Amino acid sequence: MPVAVTPCTTELLAALTDLLAGYRLRVDRVPHADPIPGSYWGDCEAGLVGNTLFVRDDTPLHSALHEGCHYICMDAGRRASLHTDAGGDVAEENAVCYLQGLLAERLPGYGRDRLFGDMDRWGYSFRLGSARAWFDSDADDARDWLRAHRLIDGAGRPTGHLRE
Repeated sequence: MPVAVTPCTTELLAALTDLLAGYRLRVDRVPHADPIPGSYWGDCEAGLVGNTLFVRDDTPLHSALHEGCHYICMDAGRRASLHTDAGGDVAEENAVCYLQGLLAERLPGYGRDRLFGDMDRWGYSFRLGSARAWFDSDADDARDWLRAHRLIDGAGRPTGHLRE
């Protein structure tokens, strides 16, 4: 039985599409019965191929946002040959999760609290026991990484830039 998390509804997907367009990432909705191109985990998880994020109506919004943040955080060389596996190291993965929390606030009707609840229900695992606790108390390394790559500014706000 699937875990109850926020899916890519029409309204939320429209907001996500607008948000990610600023990062030169397209969002493409796949028919419900079709496999999702570029999905690393398969099933309903979002997929990445080139500059396109693929989702279905049953794709968890947190999955779509996570894969979009992978696109933002990877270097230009990986973006140029991107197909399915976003790659990266642990530091980048932490930065992706942190950026997810920042960008969730830009999705009307979703926000950080819903994102963190969805991540916890889906099974993300953090040392402090929850996505919220990690974000609030244990993510200095992720913030530093995002600042070093100019993806957030000194005040911790997303810059709207891709990693170079």
